[in-house]
Amino acid sequence: MKISHIETIPVRVPINQQRAIHGGRGAHVESPFVLVKVHTDEGLIGLGEVSCTPIWSGEDQTTAIHCINTYLAPLLIGEDPTAIERLTLRMHRRIAGHPFTKAGVEIALWDVLGKIANVPLYRLFGGPVRDAVPTKFSVSGREPDRAAEIAAWAVEQGFRTMKIKVGIEPEQDIARVRAVRAAVGPDIRLAIDANGGWSPHTAIHTIRRLVDCDLIFAEQPVPPFDVTWMAEVRRQTTIPIMADESMATLQDAMAIARASAADILSIYVGKGGLGMARKIAAVAEAAGMVCTVGSNLELGIAGAAMIHLALATTAIDAEAFPCDIIGPFFYESDILAEPLPVQAGIARAPSGLGLGVVLDERKVAQYRVH
Repeated sequence: MKISHIETIPVRVPINQQRAIHGGRGAHVESPFVLVKVHTDEGLIGLGEVSCTPIWSGEDQTTAIHCINTYLAPLLIGEDPTAIERLTLRMHRRIAGHPFTKAGVEIALWDVLGKIANVPLYRLFGGPVRDAVPTKFSVSGREPDRAAEIAAWAVEQGFRTMKIKVGIEPEQDIARVRAVRAAVGPDIRLAIDANGGWSPHTAIHTIRRLVDCDLIFAEQPVPPFDVTWMAEVRRQTTIPIMADESMATLQDAMAIARASAADILSIYVGKGGLGMARKIAAVAEAAGMVCTVGSNLELGIAGAAMIHLALATTAIDAEAFPCDIIGPFFYESDILAEPLPVQAGIARAPSGLGLGVVLDERKVAQYRVH
């Protein structure tokens, strides 16, 4: 079997504006992503997704499509799609950077392999270590009363864990967390996510002031430029620290481990693909850390990849730190023929082969950017 051609489809999917994420790096009000189809000469098609939002990834539809059509597709056409490690290495050597774009192609290669092997992806990864993936909700960094309303809605849906966006302005951040805690009561597990929006001094001071809110972790309290900043926050506060924006590569994972800068690594299938995510999880496990799965509000293709990863990865401690597999709760509709089996607080793998998802071509046409 050979790769015959690679198709790129730009889509723009709106987010429910009542729940749109506002955080330390800005707002995510729609998803201008790229769907990828890796076609083979035997008729199998692998699906991938470039979850590109420039404010977070530095990539967009234009750069993703250009890189795939100009550099990656000519490199991969005619190759065996099941040689994923070799093809991933070749993509890295062909063009620097663009990890989200490469991830979209790599996810599609895994989908092809699963279909050829006649098993869901989590079987290829060694089989499930859990029957389902615990998930948490993300509360937007809105004014405190509005954030409390969103959190109360999430509890009504069934979520028992959620994180609150902070890192915008310290006093408002504190007021928002306190309002959410008051709205959801003492039994809901809460965390905060600053998206790198605080200085080290502000992070330490603010986290200390929130101790009485019984937080289970603080995600990316400081900018990602120097892991020693995050290490200082970890030394001077008492709740677990999660690395997110600081965490993209194997080298990042090693640097964080050596600096004792975090307790938890947030790993993304979109930052480099399933292979990179699994390698980072192995580094975390060796270093005595645990992982969770982070989100860029993925659509159904990448959402399915996240579920397969979390089902089969020991180092992902989803029970202690639930994963951000939450896209279905933010979109009015998705691009899949059948929605992912995701409920409030729990995600399960689709039942099909490979990723287990099928596109709804009518919805793809509806959201396609021409």
